[in-house]
Amino acid sequence: MSKHLFYRRLFKEYKELQKDALPGIKLVSHEEDLTNFIFRVKADHKTTIYPDSEIYHLNIKITPDYPVDSPSVKFILYKAKQEVIDLTTDDDDEDEDGDDDAVESVIENGEPKIPIHPHIYSNGHICLNLLGEDWSPACSIETIVLSIQSMLNTNNKNERPPDNASYVSHAPKDPKLSSFAYHDDTV
Repeated sequence: MSKHLFYRRLFKEYKELQKDALPGIKLVSHEEDLTNFIFRVKADHKTTIYPDSEIYHLNIKITPDYPVDSPSVKFILYKAKQEVIDLTTDDDDEDEDGDDDAVESVIENGEPKIPIHPHIYSNGHICLNLLGEDWSPACSIETIVLSIQSMLNTNNKNERPPDNASYVSHAPKDPKLSSFAYHDDTV
């Protein structure tokens, strides 16, 4: 297995993530080459929108051009059998290199869900400008996870994006292949 061109940076980020105890964020799984991470993310506030009984998992896949290019980021679900549920409309279970992208994790004290948010689609894709046009090499994996947790913490709307049904029915498997319009910074 070859290492990512910026493996040293990824390793440094990984060490920082292990060292820092970020409230409500836990690194659940990562690949040995540090190109695929799974985080459990909890919202800090206790509302009916994000009850403690729901567990949210965030998948971060590092692209070959990282850190110049943003990673592919989406929420995922786990079945009780500890395998990823694929929420995309694409029937292909393997990526272009032929590997199955299933990652194992243990669900702890809760039900896995995709969080309800006006910028999070029911297939787990996230409309966040940091993951697109506002990305810079100064951003990191920790920046992404904290930004998404902040999105959850400041949300007071129990709703999906208005175009959820249409988007999900035509969305590509990789959210980086979507073109999002970043027009609502109030949520």
